[in-house]
Amino acid sequence: MKLYKKILGMVVLSAGMLTTSCVGDLDVTPIDPNTNTANSALNDASDFRAFLAQCYCGFATSGSYGPNGNNNISGLDGGQSQYFRGLFHLNEYTTDEAVVGWNDQTIQDLHGMAWTTSDTFIYALYSRIFYQIAMCNEFIRQINATSVQFEGNTKEEFIAEARTLRALCYYHAIDMFGNVPFSDENDPIGATPERITRADLFTWLETELTELTSDESALVEARQNEYGRIDKGGARMILAKLYLNAEVYTGTPRYDDCATICKQIQSSGYSLHPDYQELFLADNNNCTDEIMFAIEQDGVNTQSYGVTNFIIFGATGGDMPVAEVGIGSGWGGFRMTGEFYDTFAAGDKRAIFYTEGHQKEIDDVATFEHGYAYMKFKNINSDGTPGQSTGFVDTDFPVFRYADALLMLAECAVRGASTTNMTEGANALSQVRQRAGLSAVTTYTLDDILKERGCELYLECWRRSDLIRFGLFTSSSYLWAWKGGLKEGRGVDDHYNLFPIPDNDLNANPNLTQNPGY
Repeated sequence: MKLYKKILGMVVLSAGMLTTSCVGDLDVTPIDPNTNTANSALNDASDFRAFLAQCYCGFATSGSYGPNGNNNISGLDGGQSQYFRGLFHLNEYTTDEAVVGWNDQTIQDLHGMAWTTSDTFIYALYSRIFYQIAMCNEFIRQINATSVQFEGNTKEEFIAEARTLRALCYYHAIDMFGNVPFSDENDPIGATPERITRADLFTWLETELTELTSDESALVEARQNEYGRIDKGGARMILAKLYLNAEVYTGTPRYDDCATICKQIQSSGYSLHPDYQELFLADNNNCTDEIMFAIEQDGVNTQSYGVTNFIIFGATGGDMPVAEVGIGSGWGGFRMTGEFYDTFAAGDKRAIFYTEGHQKEIDDVATFEHGYAYMKFKNINSDGTPGQSTGFVDTDFPVFRYADALLMLAECAVRGASTTNMTEGANALSQVRQRAGLSAVTTYTLDDILKERGCELYLECWRRSDLIRFGLFTSSSYLWAWKGGLKEGRGVDDHYNLFPIPDNDLNANPNLTQNPGY
């Protein structure tokens, strides 16, 4: 049974302990005067467990009362501002993997690479990231200060989990925004956060995650925590991602260290799930052999207009067979570009697309049938039965998968990491390919790795980061339909490799400075 389903009913702190319309001050004050605050709510260990559940739930929902009720962040649409929907907006719409037909506010500027400092969707994700950081900071403050008694090592484990969730947020911040406001549990409540540079945030994250993944850490060992809760496996994945992109973040490559972490993950008991499609179905909570950390959705108990609900409904439209997807009707939103479709080899089992009545080329962005559609994520169980509801899905979002660790190891090998070799890299890459029905390899190139990462991890919010690391995101070396706002695509200025600090926060916090080029 899913974590949120078991304990969401206990969450009494949801909107009441956290922030506000102004991200700049990272305030921790109620936006609902009728909601319990820490002084009256944290009376025993179960209350702290409920508070920790809300630290997780903030990744899964927009608020505490239904899919768009009492949004945690005032001034933003609850559906559009959900954390992982925002992550999808900025990491998929900006790439060859997704072009969206809607015309909501500034959404077309994302694929067109023409966003500005006042972009609504950029501000929405930025706000979510720092809301979650504030949530985790306050949890750590409260549990450190409490006189409540916990059994065994429970208190230390809770703190380690909150620190790891906070590290995940700061990883998204360093990846997308670079130089950002920084605050932890040691800063006074209400203090204006200082600006931390990208390089210094890298150092902080490296130190934090190295400690959390050490033998002395209270964080639960890999594959030993309750489903839906993060453990050392998830923490190692964040650290591996940090090292994989170190050259982008700091100018210094760290592929040796990335390979070392990936090999630790290899020895942690994970394996590839035999059936790729099952990883993205309504009962994918059973795929704990490969899924290392997931954001949970439940069609009855954890409803959201973001996460996989958004992915499944947004990818479905026109004459697509909604019964096969497990929903009532789709939203007719995003499709893939022809260039991305062409990266799949014949016979690749991961090419779970819908092409009937669609054309490969996108002549008109607003026409859903222009561009092939996705059917990777579904609200269908592995036995073919539908999820609990046709209006909200049961399918969890896999944040980290073991397949990604194998692909990172393979990439480090071909980039010359001294802690692995091409034989190990080819073996790791071959495992992923053979599950997809493709042949094993003995040699491969960096181009092969990028192609394989796209085919394996599409719609999982890694494409933008991958294209940047390979020097192709803004470049004219690789073009896709409507990149830069032109049908044939065009390169854009390199400052688009980072998103801007939103005007709202820049104006509220004098310690911040805008990213170059904006």
